[in-house]
Amino acid sequence: MSKTTVDIDDRLLEEAKKVTGTNTIKATVNESLRMVARKARLEKLASSLQGTGFIDLTQEELEEMRRNRL
Repeated sequence: MSKTTVDIDDRLLEEAKKVTGTNTIKATVNESLRMVARKARLEKLASSLQGTGFIDLTQEELEEMRRNRL
């Protein structure tokens, strides 16, 4: 794992802590990165399946399902 120094917006950090349920800066940053990477993978998967008949949800419908799950 690499060590990096960055300037982080305090308000965004606090918001991210609430969203991720984490308490430390390290945990918050790592969980936020995991969430972003997962979202990108899901969007790519949904895009590749759209129109195949396997899944006929729009991006908006997928996002709504995700919001309701949290």
